[in-house]
Amino acid sequence: MNKTKRPAVIAGNWKMNKNRAEAATLITELLPLVKDAGCEVVLCTPYTDLETSLALTEGTGVKIGAENCHWAESGAFTGEISAEMLRELGVQYVIIGHSERRQYFGETDETVAKRLRAALNAGLKGILCVGETLEQREAGITEEVIAIQVKKALAGVTAEELRRVILAYEPVWAIGTGRTATEEQAGEVNGFIRGLLARLYGEAVAERTTIQYGGSMNAKNAAGLLAQPDIDGGLIGGASLKAPDFAAIVAAAGR
Repeated sequence: MNKTKRPAVIAGNWKMNKNRAEAATLITELLPLVKDAGCEVVLCTPYTDLETSLALTEGTGVKIGAENCHWAESGAFTGEISAEMLRELGVQYVIIGHSERRQYFGETDETVAKRLRAALNAGLKGILCVGETLEQREAGITEEVIAIQVKKALAGVTAEELRRVILAYEPVWAIGTGRTATEEQAGEVNGFIRGLLARLYGEAVAERTTIQYGGSMNAKNAAGLLAQPDIDGGLIGGASLKAPDFAAIVAAAGR
């Protein structure tokens, strides 16, 4: 597979962190560090930080994303935000199906698919998260679990629409635990995902699709993970909250 045929994307997932003042401080510190980035840089922030983030990054190469969206365009869904609302605000990316959404908020493969469809219909780019639990890995069913998640989420998604989808492999056992899949483990699963996309859409489509790794990627291990032929970037949690650490990951992706 030829990495030059697809963009490397480093996306920060701030999760439920940073008020507006703190967001402004972090972005102001980060922007000069990534102004010459050799990859796409995305910051996915809490809803309350989106306007601040969009204003501060206007005219820069940094893109702004949200951490979730609802599947309906509008309606009686108290506390939810629609993809169309995000688009109207100026957001370009949205994370779909993060393991914390699945674990704590009842997300299923079916609701993930509906949210991705809503994001695509609104013209957004989706960062689709898939990954196995520790129990599933130890049972030897990682590939089966990943295949089901990918196939259900992409059901009805055309090859052309897939241009606006980034897949992010995030082993659930490595999210916020400090544990990281080895370079080989991460590369192997990302390679499996690309092979699955090739079977679903053809080799050319699979080769142009960006597949990230998300699971405690940090400034120290990023270069090794990103050297894997099928790892095209990262979905970064804790390290995205520290400008120097996030910038170091961006630099590693741009090499």
